[in-house]
Amino acid sequence: MKSDIEIAQNVDILPIKNVAESIGLSENDLELFGKYKAKINFSTIQNLEKKEEGKLILVTSINPTPAGEGKSTVTIGLGDALNRIGKKTVIALREPSLGPVMGIKGGATGGGYAQVLPMEDINLHFTGDMHAITTANNALSALLDNHIQQGNELGIDARRIIWKRVVDLNDRELRQIVVGLGGPIQGVPREDGFDITVASEIMAILCLASDLEDLKFRLGNIVVAYTFEREPVTVSDLGVEGALTLLLKEAIKPNLVQTIYGTAAFVHGGPFANIAHGCNSILATKTALKLGDFVVTEAGFGADLGGEKFLDIKVPNLKKAPDAVVIVATIRALKMHGGLDKTELNTENISALVKGFANLQKHIENMKSYGLPVVVAINEFVSDTQAEITALRELCESIQVPVELTSVWEKGAEGGESLAKRVSQVIEEQSADFRTIYQVGMDLEEKIKTIVTKIYGGKDVIFSKKAKTQLATFEKYGWDRLPVCMAKTQYSLSDDPQQLGRPDDFTVTIRELVPKIGAGFIVALTGDVMTMPGLPKKPAALNMDVDKDGNAIGLF
Repeated sequence: MKSDIEIAQNVDILPIKNVAESIGLSENDLELFGKYKAKINFSTIQNLEKKEEGKLILVTSINPTPAGEGKSTVTIGLGDALNRIGKKTVIALREPSLGPVMGIKGGATGGGYAQVLPMEDINLHFTGDMHAITTANNALSALLDNHIQQGNELGIDARRIIWKRVVDLNDRELRQIVVGLGGPIQGVPREDGFDITVASEIMAILCLASDLEDLKFRLGNIVVAYTFEREPVTVSDLGVEGALTLLLKEAIKPNLVQTIYGTAAFVHGGPFANIAHGCNSILATKTALKLGDFVVTEAGFGADLGGEKFLDIKVPNLKKAPDAVVIVATIRALKMHGGLDKTELNTENISALVKGFANLQKHIENMKSYGLPVVVAINEFVSDTQAEITALRELCESIQVPVELTSVWEKGAEGGESLAKRVSQVIEEQSADFRTIYQVGMDLEEKIKTIVTKIYGGKDVIFSKKAKTQLATFEKYGWDRLPVCMAKTQYSLSDDPQQLGRPDDFTVTIRELVPKIGAGFIVALTGDVMTMPGLPKKPAALNMDVDKDGNAIGLF
């Protein structure tokens, strides 16, 4: 079997103008980035506003494991398969971050014969959106420090600056640093730190903004620090929201690319789901909904993280709930949730599969609690036995959940045809009755406890002394009515990555709360989750190279 990049490099990729024509767009609607990539201009987005929206399919998954789940692959393959059976379908995905690409997780362009192209460009610098977000974030840091250096008219307490610099790489050395050393002309010494770009509030804002004016308004609401009187200081207090918007005016436009089968795909925005809200941009999803009868999109990591945040944070901004949810699982991953080691996954083990099914069942229950129809997609691996496939089918059928085997990695659109037919049938026969898991009027503590007890299955929440103080502070400023964005390990329903399967009788510890007022939510940091990842002992970058003709090597 060829590697992902070998498959991608051997595809006769269509000019992006042809892809645009397939969904009713002309060259005048595009801002071209070479032959195979384009952005959609604002006038086109505005002209589409009155069009009827298509059906929305959300793809999520069980808690990820080293065995692999293939959520992006299934998302792309399902979109291709829906087109294959005659449903006009558009895909909406997040952009990859260079941190995971160069680290261990990999990119976000799918795999095998279910990929978005050009995969090399998308996984690396693409259209420059990540760089624009990084630049805007760090421009704000520079302007903030300059304000303090030049007299500090706002009375900012340098000990209470909460805005961090960012870089789109995994770099643990930058988590905690000291800046401004070297004397008075070098600035004011203070502690600082870096997050990864995809954890920046500016990334979240770009993905939740409805247009340029909304983008500027949200940027102005970012809280960067507190004064000596402990009052919040915002970007609008600094007067720089216009400059930041200027840096982002191109990045906010959705990117159009294609799959191996020529299906139109919007790839735009990329917040992590374990430390941010994990969904592609509102503008990209909205545009896709206006251009397709069906739109297939995904949320990051498992349904307890990306799925929950899609439904409780993105949907109220998108003003459109999914018509169905597809939960991706692999037999290999379920066996890991059932207690097997990674080295044991190629051997048939029905008992481990049955035990691990508890993880999938919890995610099914969670998605159904939002009033949404659910379909399970079994992402097939070569090591799966017929007995294991039959057992998983029977487990799903025993709880009245439709289930289909999919092999889009190996067979592309053809391998997803049964899943496409089942999902379209479910949408036709079942109506979604969407409801959020918590009410807007609840305070922060209630919202967090609701997520922990109802979505994770925990028994209680412990708030650190710092978090308790912050709860009182946020209530004072009226921030306690905002949605909650949980920052939690992706590997477990709990805040302990070692607790696989369906743990119970556990508590979740909230160590700190971070106001993201521009984005419109409060981040709750749990356990030891990091907003700046580190590299593994042998990062993926060690396998990467480029040949004399400029072709990428070793990029998955």
